[in-house]
Amino acid sequence: MSIEFRNVTKRYNADSVAVDEFSLVIPSRKTTVLVGSSGSGKTTLLRMINRMVDPTSGSVLIDGEDIADVEPVALRRRIGYVMQNSGLLPHRKVIDNIATVPLLTGVKKPEAYARARELMATVGLDPALESRYPAQLSGGQQQRVGVARGLAVDPNILLMDEPFGAVDPIVRADLQQELLRLQQELGKTVVFVTHDIDEAFLLGDQVVLLERGARISQAGPPAEILAAPANDFVASFIGADRGKRRLTVDESASRGDDLVLVDGSGYPAGVISSSSRAFSISDKTDQAGDA
Repeated sequence: MSIEFRNVTKRYNADSVAVDEFSLVIPSRKTTVLVGSSGSGKTTLLRMINRMVDPTSGSVLIDGEDIADVEPVALRRRIGYVMQNSGLLPHRKVIDNIATVPLLTGVKKPEAYARARELMATVGLDPALESRYPAQLSGGQQQRVGVARGLAVDPNILLMDEPFGAVDPIVRADLQQELLRLQQELGKTVVFVTHDIDEAFLLGDQVVLLERGARISQAGPPAEILAAPANDFVASFIGADRGKRRLTVDESASRGDDLVLVDGSGYPAGVISSSSRAFSISDKTDQAGDA
């Protein structure tokens, strides 16, 4: 399912504009990452998709349907949502947390539990954990439960609000790789919010860099942003102005007019095609090695 923002503005009062005339198309079955510092409006945009926040003006559409015409609770029950600190219900066991939304939508308990157990396997959780409570899990396990719960109704859209921000770097790296694997396997429309540009470049098919008020500084594939930052703000945000992620052409690997780009460590980051002069990432894992 594709998502479209059309001239969306969110004002909390006359002096506070969280989102200012924002327009963007989020493609179906790809991962779009909204990245920016605090106050850039990225979480507000994410929450507009499931109507946890309604715009002051403008429209949000899913497959051409204006979600303002959809009852909010019904909308949320068909969209997966994963948040920082997992947001699990502390008084409910793992299996009950995962099965929450299917049970609310009328799925019988045996079927909901069977689906929950399938998802535990999908996200790499030991079956023995199903009867534990969230407080008995590690941070990484809690986040995996959160992802499983977000997938429980097999949604076409999965919203992820800084889901890995509260775990240590090693666990975070494992969870990032797990998400890449899941997306390759499941092909959801994922909207992912982060303030971490490294995470954005690793996970995103499309990365959207936001300034205050959700003004888009640049949007596109990671290789395109790395190779051609649109302005000084983007260059500074991604570290290109400090040489951290400057790309160069590898003459020895290039063929004809197809130019192979490498990062400062010599890893291939992408290709500039001679036919369209478009950027494409040839190997996202190598791309992430520098990012």
